[in-house]
Amino acid sequence: MWTTVIITALIALAVGAVAGFWAQKIFFNKKYQENQELAQRILDEARKEASAQKKEILLQAKDEAFKQKKELEEDAREREKELKKQEQRLQEKEERLENKLEKVAQKESEVVAWENQLTKQERTFAEKEEHLQELIDNQSKKLEEISGLTTEEARHRLMQEIESKTRHEAARMIRQIEMEAQETASKKAREILALSIQRYAGDYVSEHTVSAVELPSEDMKGRIIGREGRNIRAIEAATGVDLIIDDTPETVVLSAYSPLRREVAKQSLERLISDGRIHPARIEDIVEKVKKELDVKLREIGEQATFDVGVHGIHPELIRLLGHLHYRTSFSQNVMQHSIEVAFLCGIMAAELGLDQKKAKRAGLLHDLGKAVDHEVEGPHAIIGADLAKKHNESKDIVHAIAAHHEDVQPASILAVLVQAADSLSGARPGARKELLENYVNRLEELEKIASSFNGVNRSFAIQAGRELRVMVDCDHVDDDATHLMCKDIAQKIEESITYPGQIKVTVIREKRSVGYAK
Repeated sequence: MWTTVIITALIALAVGAVAGFWAQKIFFNKKYQENQELAQRILDEARKEASAQKKEILLQAKDEAFKQKKELEEDAREREKELKKQEQRLQEKEERLENKLEKVAQKESEVVAWENQLTKQERTFAEKEEHLQELIDNQSKKLEEISGLTTEEARHRLMQEIESKTRHEAARMIRQIEMEAQETASKKAREILALSIQRYAGDYVSEHTVSAVELPSEDMKGRIIGREGRNIRAIEAATGVDLIIDDTPETVVLSAYSPLRREVAKQSLERLISDGRIHPARIEDIVEKVKKELDVKLREIGEQATFDVGVHGIHPELIRLLGHLHYRTSFSQNVMQHSIEVAFLCGIMAAELGLDQKKAKRAGLLHDLGKAVDHEVEGPHAIIGADLAKKHNESKDIVHAIAAHHEDVQPASILAVLVQAADSLSGARPGARKELLENYVNRLEELEKIASSFNGVNRSFAIQAGRELRVMVDCDHVDDDATHLMCKDIAQKIEESITYPGQIKVTVIREKRSVGYAK
């Protein structure tokens, strides 16, 4: 019974399973068919949409192609128009070129005709020149026969006559021009120079290469020398000055080329003597102290000079260098006093000429600035001073006046000429400078020798300490015009041959004397 039930149940389960399977299969088949229909519809719709888009794209492409075609046609038409214009311009140019070629051809024919004509004229001229040369040669031969001179001799004599007449005529013109100029310029120049010298007077102190220091007693010499000479060596090493201790009673002589070093040594030695403590360490301390004090003094001297002259705004370094000039000499003339005098003379002459008086004084005061350092820097002191002034912002006029006062640079302004004139006045005035007797005598002899070297000179005399040269000429061989030319030639030769301060006056004297006796 249970077996039957089980079998029946299994059969029922089997039948249910089969029925369920077929039912499920039928359902899936229906679903599959529906999905196939949906997919077909979607595919049909996609084909329709793609076909529509394809048609639209084709239409757009046709429109774009039409537009591009239209643009290309318009561009082609414009290019065609431009080509036609260019062809027209080229045709016009060709026509102009043809016209020019025709003109050139005409000119070429004209040039050929002119060349032919010129050739004929050249031949004619050559024939005429030959004929003229024959005539000239014939005339020259006739003239040589008549005069008894060759062509070269006649030419030389003619040139000599022309040169002689020209020189005499030039001499007359020179004398006339100089006389007219001297009537006005010479008188005014003398007035200005005389007034300048009268209005200024300066004090001068001669500086030498040695200084003397007085000692309280002879015993002090031994203390200055020191044990084995250590003190004197220390003084000489610290100051750069030679100490000369000889038989001169109670005196020590300091010898050095630099006045500034001698001043340092003199003050240092005086302090050591008054202090009484003389040994190398003390010597070095005193010398250093004196150098510092002297540096301050140099500034004060420079400031006092600018104050005395009335010049302000000068760079402190230039003021210090001006102070150095107080201990600098030139031909025994104190350069500081010389610079102050030149400044005053420049100012006076500038005032007389209506120029800037302050600028003239400034240039005069600074003109010898290079002498403060010329022992340290190579070159002319005028150029050195100009470089220093330029370095410390002095004006171009001042710099040029300093550089040109000894003609190291050619003077190019009135201010430079004023400084040059004032420098000559200050240095060449009697008593301002000293020179050796031998050099003085040699210069006088050289002056007389130069004058005697000219033809027609009888005697020559250097007078007024070499400031004037008087020349006596033979009146039978030298006329008035030649006298004037000789004066110029002698002055020029003196300028080229001799170096001298100031100026030298040359006077050529020609006189005719007739002597008779009554018996």
